[in-house]
Amino acid sequence: MNTQTTYLASKPHYEILDGLRGVAAIMVIIFHLFETHSLGNHLIQIINHGYLAVDFFFMLSGFVIGYAYDDRWDKMTLGTFFKRRIIRLHPMVIMGSIVGAALFYFQQSSCFPQIEHTPVGALLLIMLLGCTLLPLPLKWDVRGWTEMHPLNGPAWSLYYEYIANILYALFIRRFNKIALTVLVVIAACFTVYRSLTAPMGDMVGGWALNWEQQYVGFVRLMYPFFGGLLLSRLGWLIRIKKRAFWYCALIIIVILSIPRLGGEEHYWMNGLYESFCIIFIFPIIVSMGAGGKVTGKYSSRICKFLGDISYPIYITHYPLIYIYTAWVCNNNATITEGIPYMILVLVGAIALAYASLKLYDEPVRRRLTERFLKKTK
Repeated sequence: MNTQTTYLASKPHYEILDGLRGVAAIMVIIFHLFETHSLGNHLIQIINHGYLAVDFFFMLSGFVIGYAYDDRWDKMTLGTFFKRRIIRLHPMVIMGSIVGAALFYFQQSSCFPQIEHTPVGALLLIMLLGCTLLPLPLKWDVRGWTEMHPLNGPAWSLYYEYIANILYALFIRRFNKIALTVLVVIAACFTVYRSLTAPMGDMVGGWALNWEQQYVGFVRLMYPFFGGLLLSRLGWLIRIKKRAFWYCALIIIVILSIPRLGGEEHYWMNGLYESFCIIFIFPIIVSMGAGGKVTGKYSSRICKFLGDISYPIYITHYPLIYIYTAWVCNNNATITEGIPYMILVLVGAIALAYASLKLYDEPVRRRLTERFLKKTK
């Protein structure tokens, strides 16, 4: 019997981009830890702009999607594309929902008054719905934060990631460079308008199933994702022979850490900063990362490790943040008192992500790939 595989092997990764994704994911955790002590007031928060990591993730995704699939549509069907994306993304979506349910009752506090009134049956139903990534209406919120994924808040960005993949596969992959450029320019205008007119002068939002939050989510998605796709098609890479990863990582850390600009009187200044970062600085970072090279074994190992845990740590860390938030609320803890526990949460999030990757995500993806993609004839 002649055996012929129909599986398209994954292309080589951009090591630096993988590493940068991990750097941004860790900055998200640090941002969320400090956010707990600011009570959501970003005007006074240390590590202030960590939420922009989501916009950076969207741009990385658009760039990588273009690199991985733009030249392969003559070799695969829509079904194959969606299978590949679901196998890559969805196992950890399920894990995030399960972790969120397992830790739910450990998060009881005055910050989450609805937890103690949530029966186990309702929790299990919401966990199962969370595994599908379907957005939940506000009346199903069991936490009180109006999240459409109340067991695992960051799943909202995966919801938009899926939408972007659907739009790309059905329509936008067929756009030529001119049409794609027009789309990206229009999306950039919406980004600027939103950032300058937002009530708090920022791009925060997208996690609730109402018109306002859905609008914010789509604005945050469209420019970065399809701007990354355009960047991939144009091939505008900045060649850096040495230390490209470290330069890019430093820029990301600074961008996501810088204090809130303008204060209460000049929100537009912060909005201008954020739109400038999203529209100009993030493409430069992606271009530097894709055009640079990893020259040392030490840097290569760091990039690989950060890249491996970047998605698992992002999609599983927030239930630990909920627990830390509950502890801060119950004890009225200060930042100084919380530092040891912040470190513990960060280490725990990394350990949870690595264990999820090795014990669950990689084996499951291998099995699903063998079952649904590596067909023989």
